[in-house]
Amino acid sequence: MTSALLLHRREGRVEASVSEIDESRLPEGDVLLDVWYSGLNYKDALAITGRGKIIRGAWPFVPGIDLAGKVRTSGSEAFKPGDLVIGTGWGLGESHWGGYATAQRVDAAKLLPLPEGMSLDKAMLAGTAGLTAMLAVMELEAHGVKPGGGEVLVTGASGGVGSFAAGLLHAAGYSVAASTGSPDAHDWLRWLGADRIVEREALAAGAARPLDSGKWAGAVDVAGGKTLEAILASLKRHGAVVACGLAGGHALHTTVFPFILRGARLIGVDTNTCPVPARRQAWARLARWMTDERAEHLLADTIGLGDLAAYSERLLSGAIQGRLLVDLRK
Repeated sequence: MTSALLLHRREGRVEASVSEIDESRLPEGDVLLDVWYSGLNYKDALAITGRGKIIRGAWPFVPGIDLAGKVRTSGSEAFKPGDLVIGTGWGLGESHWGGYATAQRVDAAKLLPLPEGMSLDKAMLAGTAGLTAMLAVMELEAHGVKPGGGEVLVTGASGGVGSFAAGLLHAAGYSVAASTGSPDAHDWLRWLGADRIVEREALAAGAARPLDSGKWAGAVDVAGGKTLEAILASLKRHGAVVACGLAGGHALHTTVFPFILRGARLIGVDTNTCPVPARRQAWARLARWMTDERAEHLLADTIGLGDLAAYSERLLSGAIQGRLLVDLRK
């Protein structure tokens, strides 16, 4: 038997409960692993509360877009029993049962070996949030945004992706402007590496005009909507913004002026189907950064399966600063 957070859809509502499931009910996959850790991401919270159309698999469903654990049995040459592995993306927790179960069956192609120098709990402290942030940093680098070229803005900086992005950018030598609506997070963000704080309200109204004065050499944006509109209008020449979230809305109303008059670049990051080479590179870089003492302070709390529903509500309300680690053995 495996303990799992099982979601049921009843009369249009999603109900979550911790249940014991016979392992014969686990989905198909050539690797059976004992899951030790997962994480609670924004997308997971939407799934658990039913506030977003995240689940695409058959109901009932086990969510959790991240998992890390030890291989018990393997039908793939890629892994053997005892190997430590991580899984993020490729439909985990969306179309395929995910990480909120003490055992899970997954296709080997959806797993990676635990990066050298990284523990399972540190891997899930990072999880999809850390992976997203690292991929965003890599995109800024690839598109010519260099340290010393001006401030790089990070929105939603007190959340999982934003806090990782602030720390990673600081470590890479960038000057970081952290945008947040949480006054209690200011000192923490400065300790992580933010050079200054930008109030969320300064961006929330959108662009004042099609082109505002150039402020940002680059940006990592988790908000979308009006905030992304404001960032695009305020990018410096040949600046780039990486869009990786929609906490502030999915619609984007802008003009072509930033693109044709300043050479602005708008880049998307999709961790779900990120190609394996880039995924491996990002995880290797994350493993090195996770040895930094700042990484320890990204942990907001360690929770168990029974805590997921309540913490999902807190996460969606903006009450969580940093990352939530889910300990499946708790």
